[in-house]
Amino acid sequence: MTNHRPTRSPRPERRADALPADSLAFSFSCAGALVEAVLGGANLTDAFEGMLAQHPGWPDATRGAVRDLAWGTLRDYGRGDAVLRHLLHKPLPEAIHALLLVALHRLETRPEQAHTVVNQAVEAAAALMAPLKGVVNGVLRNRQRNAAELDAELLADQAAYYRHPSWWVERLRASFPQDWEAALAAGNERPPMGLRVNRLRGGVDAYMSELEAAGLGHRRLPNDALVLDRPVAVAALPGFAEGRVSVQDGGAQWAARWLDLAPGQRVLDACAAPGGKSAHILETAAVELVSLELDPVRTRRIAENFARLGLTGELRTADCRERAKWWDGRPFDRILADVPCSASGVARRHPDIKWLRRADDIARFAAQQAEILDALWPTLASGGRLLYVTCSVFDEENTRQMERFCARHADALRVDIDGRAECQLLPDADHDGFYYALLAKRA
Repeated sequence: MTNHRPTRSPRPERRADALPADSLAFSFSCAGALVEAVLGGANLTDAFEGMLAQHPGWPDATRGAVRDLAWGTLRDYGRGDAVLRHLLHKPLPEAIHALLLVALHRLETRPEQAHTVVNQAVEAAAALMAPLKGVVNGVLRNRQRNAAELDAELLADQAAYYRHPSWWVERLRASFPQDWEAALAAGNERPPMGLRVNRLRGGVDAYMSELEAAGLGHRRLPNDALVLDRPVAVAALPGFAEGRVSVQDGGAQWAARWLDLAPGQRVLDACAAPGGKSAHILETAAVELVSLELDPVRTRRIAENFARLGLTGELRTADCRERAKWWDGRPFDRILADVPCSASGVARRHPDIKWLRRADDIARFAAQQAEILDALWPTLASGGRLLYVTCSVFDEENTRQMERFCARHADALRVDIDGRAECQLLPDADHDGFYYALLAKRA
């Protein structure tokens, strides 16, 4: 993937604002800027939020179009990158390279709009770097003319075919010989929109009736999570502003149930942001909750969510590995350790992860997770339980992490989860990828 990588040149003045704001060319230009930022190492969500802050007047349609193009392009980056390697004879400036990736994604997903896509991509190139608009036109036309030949060649390119890095594909193939292809395919789709009903403000059955009345098709999962047939803006959800419902993936909603909560327990959510699991804990049982988060900005967001939902919990800002800075010595009956990880199970929501992660990052995450577990274990009461959670699909962060932890701690006892030693959820139409393991501390 190094033959025709984009060149880094003095950043041209972006002239997207010279394009009609409701045009596809404008969306191409803005989405291209986001893709360019990610290929330079930026976080996609942060880049998008920064762009929105610079354009507060954008209508919802423009926000949605730019977001869909950028996220879709990065989900499909393995394929788009391979196409450009075949079509380019020399590197192009980063901005034009990124624009072409966006246009190629649109060509593949909306082939019936081919004429418009090419025309609008050329318009975007003309506003961005006029001398190269002919190159953009030529590359896109060649993609159309040579579609059958190119598609046949891409079948032999693992990263292009599966739209994941080859190292990622190989890890999944080894760990899940029956399910790896389905998991990769699901990881390339748009994620489902899961809802969690606030039981303190109404029941699930009643809320389902409200969704039906609002024309929002949905289905109910075994853990009472609701999954919408189509994502909508939160403003369209009945009772959202009043705190009767939250957006949370269905797979994440197992945590509160598997903690086996009871009134009066002292509970720690050790890596609490963005706060969905903390909120679910408080909605489930009248416990004494401490929510710990390293980032003060994210701690404030948890507080805002609590306020909307009418919940009360103790929020602390600290690194959970530094016990002396946050623990008062009183043991916890339950600990939720939803640890930082590769986020490989939620890559369809954050597609930049697939291309920013490297294979050797996994060992680094595993080492950090081990530090967190070792720091938290002394704070768990005898007979208490710790639920270990990741949004990863990689064994090194999951099954092997638990094996290593139990080998280090003789007082750690594995507890079955619904009759299983552990639970690995792979991405599918209902939920993202999560791993759960439950530990008890021997008395």
